Amino acid sequence: MKQWLTLSTLGLLALPTYAELGRAGLSGEISVNAGYSSSSSNLDTGDNEVITSLNQEASSDGGFLLAPLGSLAYTFGQGNNQQLYVGTSREDIAVGTLAFELGYKYQLGSGMILDLSVLPTVMSGEAWKDPYQTNIVRQETDVDGTAYRFKISNVAGLPITLDLAYADKDVEQDELVGTDLARDGNTLHSKVQFRVPLSRGLMLMPSVSYRKHDADGNANSYSQLGGELSLFSQLGNHQLVLTGGYANREYDAGAQIFSYQKRDENDISLFGAYEYGQLMGWSNVSFIMLAGYGKTSSNLDFYDSSQYIVSTGLNFKF
Repeated sequence: MKQWLTLSTLGLLALPTYAELGRAGLSGEISVNAGYSSSSSNLDTGDNEVITSLNQEASSDGGFLLAPLGSLAYTFGQGNNQQLYVGTSREDIAVGTLAFELGYKYQLGSGMILDLSVLPTVMSGEAWKDPYQTNIVRQETDVDGTAYRFKISNVAGLPITLDLAYADKDVEQDELVGTDLARDGNTLHSKVQFRVPLSRGLMLMPSVSYRKHDADGNANSYSQLGGELSLFSQLGNHQLVLTGGYANREYDAGAQIFSYQKRDENDISLFGAYEYGQLMGWSNVSFIMLAGYGKTSSNLDFYDSSQYIVSTGLNFKF
């Protein structure tokens, strides 16, 4: 899974609107989905405990899932111009991004929205102590980190969103410390997104992004340039979001175990989400479906990976 480009386990979607932050007081929603997901990566701890070569193709690890997701917000202030929130935003999930946030929004008189948040879990997880060990059972270790995000919507009154983030990463028992592949580091991420209305209920949303990751090991430090294109459609109770993305990632140096050959990787992602509102006449219940696919192609076979997910479920607003 990639930070800021993750195939979410749930889908909540809506055409983006920025007229106001929401109704006064407490509001929220929760969604429960069931589905199937699968991933293939030599770096994932879910499978591939033993590898025999640094050139071998990763095996797939898949399974059924059942998971809840939601958000809770408290809106207050003059004209409902301030909001405290926790959870995952609809705008993020609609394009395939899963990021749990604790944040605060403030809407200026011009309509511009300032959004400051902390993402305490997006960098955390598990990793192999030494992913490059062969013919031996690899051991796991914990990965800790925190991300901080600053987002500006309706920049200068224009349909533009600026999304900035900083994150740190710490591998607790990193057996690669002191090598060219040491993994502790920090990341700067920036993204500019544009909203292009095509007609009533139809909108294009292109974006460009840049990411710089500085790791303790030069062979794990990189620069990435990418772009996404989303199509939002709403017709009656039907809402559909389709998103395609591409990114190229170039590493600063090559690692000794790969004969100092620099990594060069390309990511592609496809994501679709559908929602049918007012299910069976209930105004606060909707039916949701999603499907996503992501693939990383590297010039070093060890780093090739892929993942996909399909799921369906119900969303409840309150």
